[in-house]
Amino acid sequence: MNRKEIICRGDELFRLIPQRPPIVMIDRFYGIEENTSWSGLTVTPDNLFCRDGVLQETGIIEHIAQSAAARVGYIYMLREEPVPLGFIGSVEKMKIFRLPSAGAELYTGITIVQEVFDITLITAEVKENDELLAECRMKIYLKKE
Repeated sequence: MNRKEIICRGDELFRLIPQRPPIVMIDRFYGIEENTSWSGLTVTPDNLFCRDGVLQETGIIEHIAQSAAARVGYIYMLREEPVPLGFIGSVEKMKIFRLPSAGAELYTGITIVQEVFDITLITAEVKENDELLAECRMKIYLKKE
């Protein structure tokens, strides 16, 4: 996997996503290339979605959703427009191969499959190093002003 340079981290991410602690599930954004964006998360033992030192399925789903939100937020930030809220419409073909433990560095790719009006269909791959941990398709609805 070709790692990208981090372009946004820490409090800067709050310009891209509406979530705030303790529910923030990305800590790095690497940018967008064509139809794919990349984000990251270091899993910490105090993460809201960790149980017994392991990130649970709901945490992976929320991480994917926030990774997609960061992509949209970045696009709108570049346009100098208000960032719209996004809502998960559906999660399909979810496969979780392994749950990551505290200390894991997740690297997630979000690829746009289709955009129709305010609905976006994405595919997501969550990896630790080069190991695929999870993948899915997700429909996201954007509530624009």
